[in-house]
Amino acid sequence: MTAQEIDQPVRIPQRMNFTSVAPKVFKAVLALDAAAREGLDPVLLELVQIRASQINGCAYCLDYHTGDARKAGETEDRIHQLGAWEESSLYTAKERAALALTEAVTRLPEGVSDAVYDEAARHFEEAELAHLIALIFTVNTWNRMNVTTRKTPGTH
Repeated sequence: MTAQEIDQPVRIPQRMNFTSVAPKVFKAVLALDAAAREGLDPVLLELVQIRASQINGCAYCLDYHTGDARKAGETEDRIHQLGAWEESSLYTAKERAALALTEAVTRLPEGVSDAVYDEAARHFEEAELAHLIALIFTVNTWNRMNVTTRKTPGTH
């Protein structure tokens, strides 16, 4: 291997184009995604999707949602500190509740504690909370689809 090859990013090949192979499933997840987003703040929505994607290791979704977060007005500092949101002073109590719920739902085998759920319920009206929960399980679906098929970041 040459020095030039060592300094080049590794190209990880995509396993399949899920969109073209399973278009009905893809469209169903798109519809679920659109329904889940209803009534949620665009910045909060992107923070939740970025955090779940960080946990799940989905490079495609991280690339996609950080771009959308910037378009929604999110700052670079808040995007960069999202992986350490609990130690950061940049997030509101409502955002912190949403991020805690995101982590609990994404790491489901550990469970969603009453404390985490109750804190989210304190900041979100019931319908908004239902949409937030739907958003969290939808982004987890996207993450699993894209990680499994190795969807290439930057191809959206």
